[in-house]
Amino acid sequence: MNQKMDAPAHPDNPTPDYAAFLQQQLATQPHNVMAHVLGHEQVWIKRAGTPHGTGRYRAMAVLAGLLRLPVLRPVPNPGGPAAIATEVRRLRDLAARGIRVPVVLAALPHGFAMCHLGHTGQEIHSLGNEIDHAVQAGDTATVLALWQQGLDTLTQVHHQGTCLSQAFARNLVRCPDGEVACIDFEDDPAAVLPLAACHVRDALCYAHSTAIYLHASGTVTEGRARWAAWVARGSAEMREVLATSVRRMGWMRHLPTNRKLGRDLQRVRAAYDLLA
Repeated sequence: MNQKMDAPAHPDNPTPDYAAFLQQQLATQPHNVMAHVLGHEQVWIKRAGTPHGTGRYRAMAVLAGLLRLPVLRPVPNPGGPAAIATEVRRLRDLAARGIRVPVVLAALPHGFAMCHLGHTGQEIHSLGNEIDHAVQAGDTATVLALWQQGLDTLTQVHHQGTCLSQAFARNLVRCPDGEVACIDFEDDPAAVLPLAACHVRDALCYAHSTAIYLHASGTVTEGRARWAAWVARGSAEMREVLATSVRRMGWMRHLPTNRKLGRDLQRVRAAYDLLA
């Protein structure tokens, strides 16, 4: 999301009319997701995009079946107003469960307004970017601390009886107080998968997006120990689904550890090394 501030401030309006502002911006803003300033607040407006086709989901379903990995069964994101409705519903549900997410300020069928997770004008970074910066700085203690924060966030979400949508480190952001918030909820895995499978899906997404940082920082051994401790705290059903999934991903051990086949497959191999 680009931090674009183009809306006029309204310092004399102590209680902004979020619904009216949302309706105005949906009709005029040039991009689907933009930041504005309303009064003294920074507000994000997200507008419905073009509805998505279903072809890629069919292909992913076939692949999940061939690999015998139900946790990879695709979770459709229909795009358009349906995705907006899903995201608004999920944000409100997660907030009601005590999970830190952007607050929905107003919603219409074709878009919604949500609060900024930082101070007005302050850029916030994803957990993935912060871990990467710690890797580049050679700060292994911070790498592990930030990585553990992501695991702890998954624990909180799962203990509340729900799941994330795509639990990649890019969708976990660090707020000014150092706490982690969750973003991007255009799909709902629990609508198509059992909850235990959703929790494993979260785990696999997080491992896929972060294990490579453990390898790069030389902390993978400690990471494996922390991962094992995290898994042990999960439900028996989740542990069983995860163990079965990892067994069926055994072919990943044959992937090269270098970038010979590209960065994406390097991430897959690093994740498998962590999981196995």
